[in-house]
Amino acid sequence: MEARKHSIKSWAKDDRPREKLLSKSPMSLSDAELLALLLNHGNREKSALDLARELMQLGRNNLQELGKLSVFDLMKVKGIGEAKAVTITAALELGRRRQAAMALESPVVNCSRDVALYLQQLFQDHRHEVFVVLFLNRANKIRHSEIISSGGITGTVADPRMIMRKAIEQEAVGLILSHNHPSGNLRPSKADEDLTYKIKEAAKFLDIRVMDHIIVSNEGYFSFADEGLL
Repeated sequence: MEARKHSIKSWAKDDRPREKLLSKSPMSLSDAELLALLLNHGNREKSALDLARELMQLGRNNLQELGKLSVFDLMKVKGIGEAKAVTITAALELGRRRQAAMALESPVVNCSRDVALYLQQLFQDHRHEVFVVLFLNRANKIRHSEIISSGGITGTVADPRMIMRKAIEQEAVGLILSHNHPSGNLRPSKADEDLTYKIKEAAKFLDIRVMDHIIVSNEGYFSFADEGLL
């Protein structure tokens, strides 16, 4: 009887998130109700919506903040196991990737600002440095983007050999290197400059051009190409 008390199935049909989405639209649901659909069910003590509300509180009732939490952070909510936490993390990652894809409306790279906007969306929830390479074809269209490495809060290391191997696999003729600075400081470090030079020199032997290295943060971006550093 107690379990039924906390079950969404016992609610009036119009109040149930699933039926509400089907009869109206996804936009009619609150953030917590959408999360409850991902959770699918609650437990003996709490409904899926109760758990979803606790998750929202953990993220300061802000989806941007919720997206920054790890699987293990989400599991701090009693009733959220690994499976539920992984489902939520995957859904938030899909949302971020969709947002990033929308930011780059054209697959053709025309300027650093276009790429920087895309990268800001891609990196926005990362609290550590991530190194991403965009692989371009002869028409300056992005064929592929890939995370090459993830580091700590203060830095990451990218292997030029791995990047060249990926470039050959993708039949790329141009590369755009990129990484984020979680600290917000956009100035490249000496290590950033040295790594850029090393990758640029390696690419020359394969007739591949390093078109830019873009550093992004929530504050803006820094383009090596715009600053004449390539």
